[in-house]
Amino acid sequence: MTFTLTGIGTAVPQHSITQEDAARHSSAHCCDTAEDRRRLELLYRRSGVQSRHSVLLETSEPNLPNPQSFFPPRSAAPHGPTTAERMKRYHSEALPLACRAAQAALDDARLRASDVTHLVTVSCTGFSAPGVDVGLIRELSLPANTSRTHIGFMGCHGALNGLRVANALLAAEPSARVLLCAVELCSLHHQYGWRVDHVLANALFADGAAAVVGQSVAALSREAWQLKSSASAVLPQTTDLMSWQIGDHGFEMTLSPEVPILIEERLRGWITPWLAGCGVSLEDVGAWAIHPGGPKILQATAAGAGFDRSQLADSEEVLAKYGNMSSPTILFILERLRRRNAPRPCVGIAFGPGLTIEAALFV
Repeated sequence: MTFTLTGIGTAVPQHSITQEDAARHSSAHCCDTAEDRRRLELLYRRSGVQSRHSVLLETSEPNLPNPQSFFPPRSAAPHGPTTAERMKRYHSEALPLACRAAQAALDDARLRASDVTHLVTVSCTGFSAPGVDVGLIRELSLPANTSRTHIGFMGCHGALNGLRVANALLAAEPSARVLLCAVELCSLHHQYGWRVDHVLANALFADGAAAVVGQSVAALSREAWQLKSSASAVLPQTTDLMSWQIGDHGFEMTLSPEVPILIEERLRGWITPWLAGCGVSLEDVGAWAIHPGGPKILQATAAGAGFDRSQLADSEEVLAKYGNMSSPTILFILERLRRRNAPRPCVGIAFGPGLTIEAALFV
């Protein structure tokens, strides 16, 4: 049986900040010299982001203290809050956001919480046990015997891994009704001091949650979006190019400028045979859902796969409005494509530490 997407829901925190204001606040934590400030402002302007949401914001009004005192001045805390302090905030903020997205997906699927049989959760920005999975069961009144699977610490492609798990669950149990929920609070991991990859991460990442409901194709309309296939590859000799590590003061990202170059060079050679095995050519693809790791990642993906950059419009618009929310982001893009009935087949692609490529084919 095939995973058929019957509902999608998304959620972001109440308050947002413009990229201009975000650069101003980040400058106070990261810059020591006028040259640092100039480079930071340039990175923020070129990020493709116009605004972002964060659980740490107390207002969306410009020119007010924003975000709140969770990130103290460097003179008081040279490296910012400890990881323990950041995880305490994750524990209190992640579940409400996840609940909003999950309930929206259930409503879209016209499914009752009591109908859910399996729950898949995805997150790479926090750890807590009992975690978001148990919290969703409690707050949404899912059955107490709901089977749970958590996809943890995989990075921006985590939702595609979650879809693969959900598809396998349906293959094993065709009557299952699977709720998948991805939630990330990336803004908790704002880094202090001048380091280019940390400043770039500060410029891109944001908070959000997204959920999907999957059911067997047997009882549903052929017009519904179906997950036909998924694929994964770890590019050789790329281990040091992208990483996501737990530090004493939050989770720290490393990102090499070589990543877009390698994507452009190697993507076609990998994706072409995979699609061919599904009976699809690159020319057949009607829509692309590309995780917006940044403008250069998007451009490299289009060049590598050989499709027109106009196909990046949905990814670019999500990046501009919400920033990079890590794992939920590609589900935001899928929601837009599904809502406007974009042509299919549709290919979703995301990248993560490894360097890893994850892809999904929807028909």
